Amino acid sequence: MDTFDVAVIGSGPGGYVAAIRSAQLGLKTALIEKDARLGGTCLNVGCIPSKALLESSELFYAAANNFSTHGILVEKAGLDLGKMMSRKDRIVKELTDGIGLLMKKNKIAVIPGMGSLSGPGRVRIDGGGESRDIEAKSVILAMGSVPVELPFMKFDGSNIITSTEALSFEKVPERLLVVGAGAIGLEMGSVWNRLGSEVTVVEMLPRVAPFADKQMSTVLQRALESQGMTFHLKSKVKGAQPEGDGLSVTFETEKGETRTVSCDKVLVAVGRRPLTDGAGLKEMHVALDEQRRIQVDDRYRTNVPGVYAIGDLIRGPMLAHKASEEGVAAAEIIAGKPGHVNYNAVPNVVYTWPELAQVGLTEAEAKEKGLPVKSGRFYFKANGRAKSLGDEEGLVKVVANADTDRVLGVHIVGPRASDMIAEAVSVMEFAGSAEDVGRTIHAHPTLSEVVKEAALAVDRKAIHG
Repeated sequence: MDTFDVAVIGSGPGGYVAAIRSAQLGLKTALIEKDARLGGTCLNVGCIPSKALLESSELFYAAANNFSTHGILVEKAGLDLGKMMSRKDRIVKELTDGIGLLMKKNKIAVIPGMGSLSGPGRVRIDGGGESRDIEAKSVILAMGSVPVELPFMKFDGSNIITSTEALSFEKVPERLLVVGAGAIGLEMGSVWNRLGSEVTVVEMLPRVAPFADKQMSTVLQRALESQGMTFHLKSKVKGAQPEGDGLSVTFETEKGETRTVSCDKVLVAVGRRPLTDGAGLKEMHVALDEQRRIQVDDRYRTNVPGVYAIGDLIRGPMLAHKASEEGVAAAEIIAGKPGHVNYNAVPNVVYTWPELAQVGLTEAEAKEKGLPVKSGRFYFKANGRAKSLGDEEGLVKVVANADTDRVLGVHIVGPRASDMIAEAVSVMEFAGSAEDVGRTIHAHPTLSEVVKEAALAVDRKAIHG
């Protein structure tokens, strides 16, 4: 029987990173994956393919609607959806193949099959009609998550779908209904809206991107509405019935009114749940919480000695970069080093256009914690680089402690917010102040100057606003 220092079950951004860091630390490592390709949901049917389609659809939308403002005349923008999908698939393949090369480079044993705990220090791998066991001093569980299914609206893979199917439509649906206005619903809704679909979003909560700062949520919704998306907030989907080749979806409004929407496809994007079914968790008595997440301590240890868990399986936001950092920390802890993740500095991004990005506390959250708060805002419309790009929508908000000036949170709706948020994360990681950001020289003209101006605005010192 093969013996390893570390066995990682699941090769998503948490699992494969945990395996690489374990190998870097001199631990003999195995990576177990049930699917044909490494990379998990994120690389295969999540983060990467969705961003490829978001980028392609944004260019198509710009060609059809915005190029003329730059003096670029396009008679009529045409769509080759098959080629767009092929580009997406090629990007996915290149990245997943790259993970395979990283495994070879770091001398990590990749074992195909379904991994499960089969006893103390033992993992069973089932695949290809065969089973085998390996021994491991430590096991890191990194199986990720799966979409939440509505009990009254079961996935059928054709009309009622998850984001996986929404990444591979053979043609643009004339009418798409999205249930849920979180990141996945807004992103996939944006893709198909830009490509010509009539997109309607139904959300139970009172605003889109409910986790975000209220002002940012409002700005983002208005931007998406101006692009053609329709939102029904404070509304609850009740069910769907066949109607011709499509569906008739019924939902109830805040006022108790019943409405119906006809559509070709229904994308259910109401969240994801930890993939804690199977993997031997029940048999090994691995403790779960009320949301069926694996319970871990601050060193990612489960209640079973030698078994660790990270990523979507445990508490916290279901984000690829959060899982990766936990993978690094768990590997370092297993190797006897002080692994750690700063959960106060985990960025969150919605890749619509404009993008939404945030890190830390909103004003409301800071006040709920009893913290003295001051904030500064600055709008992209006053920024020279944004004007030259033709993308002036949105703003940056910096939230700081009124007594210490320490940055508590930064919130952005605007062009390339996903890239700009890294500065804010760095500042918060080093416990920086709003004045630190405001006094830092930012190249001109750049979008990042909006962050500087928002930081200056915390103490009413903004130069250009």
